Amino acid sequence: MIKVGIVGANGYTGGELIRLLHKHPEATIHALTSRSQAGRPAWELFPALHGTALGRETVLDLNDPRLSQCDVVFLAVPHGVAAEMAPGFLAAGVKVIDLGADFRFKDPALYEAWYKIPHP
Repeated sequence: MIKVGIVGANGYTGGELIRLLHKHPEATIHALTSRSQAGRPAWELFPALHGTALGRETVLDLNDPRLSQCDVVFLAVPHGVAAEMAPGFLAAGVKVIDLGADFRFKDPALYEAWYKIPHP
């Protein structure tokens, strides 16, 4: 089983990812994190998880060491945040999949043209 972490689990993208991975035959959700919802049971954020083992898990803080135990971490965070977080996960040997825009373009000028902000 692939151990998965989801950073930014409380947003729409994180919620969809949970829905897709929750019953995936090759993956297990090892860590759900949220800056604003840490400490709450996962089912309170996602009622569909009520009564499941994952629903009983506590949503973690972003600094929880369980994230570094994952095989892969999905970053479902706002623009600019993934660029700050990804190097730490990569240094720990954790693969990173950014669901935002930070690594979307190879050319930073394209990022700046589309998003009208400097590339992180």
